[in-house]
Amino acid sequence: MSTKIIEGAKYSDDRGSVIFVNDFKFTDIERFYIIKNSIEKPIRAWQGHKLDSKNFFCITGSFKIAFVKIDNWENPSVDIIVESVVVKADEPRVLHIPAGYANAIVSLEENSQLMSFSTLPLDRVKEDDVRFDSNTWAINE
Repeated sequence: MSTKIIEGAKYSDDRGSVIFVNDFKFTDIERFYIIKNSIEKPIRAWQGHKLDSKNFFCITGSFKIAFVKIDNWENPSVDIIVESVVVKADEPRVLHIPAGYANAIVSLEENSQLMSFSTLPLDRVKEDDVRFDSNTWAINE
C-alpha cells in the first residue's frame, strides 16, 4: 500500500460550518493524539514505523509532512526520494502513510495542531518506533 490523500470538504451556512472527511474510515484505528510543535523547534523528524500506519488531519494552521519509504531499517539509503504533502486546517483532508515509512512533520504556522490516528496499540509502540537523525533526509522546500 502506498501513501494517499483522502479528501474532505467544508459546508457553511448561517449557523456556521462543518468540516468533514467522510471517506476516512476508522478501521484498525487504535488511538489518536494531537501534535503541536514548539516555536523554537517547528520540525519533528524522522520517525519510522515498521508496523504502524499513520493518518494525519490538520486541526489548526498548516503542516508540511514529508515521508520516505524505508529500504533498510538498520542502514537506510540516504538518497531515498523524499515526498511531501501540505495539510491545512482550511482544506480538510487526511494523509494516510502506511507502515514501512518514516515521516517528518514541519509546522508552517505558529500554534498549528495536527491530529494523528494510529493503527498500533500503545503497548506495541516500543517495538515499532525507529528514530533517525533529523538530518538523514532533506525536507524538500
